[in-house]
Amino acid sequence: MKKLFVFLTVAGMLTFGLNTIAMAQDQGQEAETEEVVDIQETDPDPADMMGQELEPDYGDQSFHYILKEQFIEGGPAFMSIILLCLIIGLGLCVERIIYLNLSSTNTTKLLNKVEDALKTGGVDAAKEVCRNTRGPVASIYYQGLDRYNEGMEVVEKSIVSYGGVLMGRLEMNLTWISLFIAIAPMLGFMGTVIGMIGAFDAIARAGDISPTIVADGIKVALLTTVFGLIVAVILQIFYNYIVSKIDTMVNTMEDATISFMDILIKYKK
Repeated sequence: MKKLFVFLTVAGMLTFGLNTIAMAQDQGQEAETEEVVDIQETDPDPADMMGQELEPDYGDQSFHYILKEQFIEGGPAFMSIILLCLIIGLGLCVERIIYLNLSSTNTTKLLNKVEDALKTGGVDAAKEVCRNTRGPVASIYYQGLDRYNEGMEVVEKSIVSYGGVLMGRLEMNLTWISLFIAIAPMLGFMGTVIGMIGAFDAIARAGDISPTIVADGIKVALLTTVFGLIVAVILQIFYNYIVSKIDTMVNTMEDATISFMDILIKYKK
């Protein structure tokens, strides 16, 4: 069920991202067509052209439209890969956050239930309580109760071993998230290098160092770098939140395990 939810989340994000890219490219082509028509219909005065601003005037256009324009100008090849890193990374982050929230348990309440069950119904009743409670703490309690008859030393080793397994489950997919955090700015820097190479190629072909010749290559270089860094920052924020939540849960598990061992020792006496 969790894998299905993650697949649907990533698929939805991919669909949204691809639709955004397609809409941005269509609007970019329409804008270029309109500019060609305007240039053909009007013959501007060179003096007026010299007085125009170097930066485009977006006027009252929305931030979403400006973002799509910048996405197209940055080059669909590298920008699409960076966007894909953002979509997949966010999908993995959402999956981890949902999994961790579903795994959270009120350990104090669970510990009281297990203690009451041991007093009234014995080990089997306590195991039933753990079986009906979700979360890693309840699973650790169940493993310890399941080996209660083998001795407290075996119970302790079982709890420690199974706790390590559950920690691995909590940290699942974190390596992939950190991978996308590292890849996104690298792709941006790669786009920067390619844009600068294109700018120098244009200079070599023209035989002149003119701002208009190198402007396109430099702009592509800067845009890919900016988008790569933005993706890395967004994923880094989610990554730190997930790591912080995992650390909190692990500390809670360790504290709850110590209290659980004290209850078992008291019950055995």
